Amino acid sequence: MRWGRLALWAVIVGGIVFGLLGGEYSTFDWWKLKRSVSAGEGAITQLRLEIDSLQKEAEALETDPAAQERVAREAFGMLRPGEILYRVEK
Repeated sequence: MRWGRLALWAVIVGGIVFGLLGGEYSTFDWWKLKRSVSAGEGAITQLRLEIDSLQKEAEALETDPAAQERVAREAFGMLRPGEILYRVEK
């Protein structure tokens, strides 16, 4: 009777250990993959937001004269007629 219980517990413990560590993908590998998928989905969400923002900016640069003027002034240092540029050096 005692050997039967010991064998039963050995099978149960062996099954639990195999379930956690054994097989092609262990439970720990599955948890790691699940966390990786969650992190990837978060990154995808952030990238979609960035793409949306960049598309709106590109559309504004194509159609909005105020946005075009802002970029021309910031990127190329362009001035309107009659304006004077003052540069302050540190």
